[in-house]
Amino acid sequence: MIYNRCGKSGILLPAISLGLWHNFGSVDIFENGRNIICRAFDCGITHFDLANNYGPEPGSAEENFGKILKLDFTGNLRDELVISTKAGYLMWPGPYGEWGSRKYLLSSLDQSLKRMQLEYVDIFYSHRPDPNTPLEETMMALDTAVKSGKALYAGISNYQAEDAKKAIEILKQLGTPCLIHQPKYSMFERWVESGLLDVLEESGVGCIPFSPLAQGMLTNKYLKGIPENSRAAKSTGHLQTAEITTERLKQISELNEIAKQRSQSLAQVALAWLMKDKRITTVLIGASSVAQLDDNLACLNNVNFSEAELNQIESVLKS
Repeated sequence: MIYNRCGKSGILLPAISLGLWHNFGSVDIFENGRNIICRAFDCGITHFDLANNYGPEPGSAEENFGKILKLDFTGNLRDELVISTKAGYLMWPGPYGEWGSRKYLLSSLDQSLKRMQLEYVDIFYSHRPDPNTPLEETMMALDTAVKSGKALYAGISNYQAEDAKKAIEILKQLGTPCLIHQPKYSMFERWVESGLLDVLEESGVGCIPFSPLAQGMLTNKYLKGIPENSRAAKSTGHLQTAEITTERLKQISELNEIAKQRSQSLAQVALAWLMKDKRITTVLIGASSVAQLDDNLACLNNVNFSEAELNQIESVLKS
């Protein structure tokens, strides 16, 4: 495993982190999730990323993770882990169960700690900006979380460049520097390149892209169209058939040919491509099996690109 410094902080994070957004909830097979998490740690992944609403059911990923910690990470192993959670999306009914108010964020953190059976998390995020709550209130809640000892670091997620810059400045003034930003970023989703990465670099804040494989589009899953059991084929979920256009399928196929030339899978190339930018601290992956985890981790065997390869990839992405 490669470990990178997170911004200008003292903390090192693995080049690949494991997210528990899917496959670790109450509807999933517990032992499968347990095997993935244990394998990840054995391979050097020390950072595990959660949020209050991960499941389904919401909260069940945290509950299952807490059980796995009790079973497999006893003794001083907690001190070898970086555990993060977030609050911002809908978690419970009523006016206090989502967005960015102080009441919601701090109540949610208390609930997350109970579900995971932890005294503290390493990183607590504001999961999304709230247009109706003053940014100062949201950042002061993160500051309180850190100064109360319930979190060691503060982070933000899904903030555009301008709001991120303001949030980082507020946290700095409060004496709780922003450690990291978690944006959506992949070969197919590149908005962070238009200002956000510059803001993070200037501010000494780390970056952890989520959905680096574009919900599975940047894997071999869609090379022959849309399989029946894929996310794109489901009527619900974050990836819909409309996103898998003829043009997109052509790009996927051409990128796969580049991957073959590098003796890598398409997923491995997509992950390594993000790592080429030194402003990226760690890349957040998901996994539905130990085999899938291992395949993704193998990207670390070749994270370098020639200028010709980068130009070739850029040509495909602009087509």
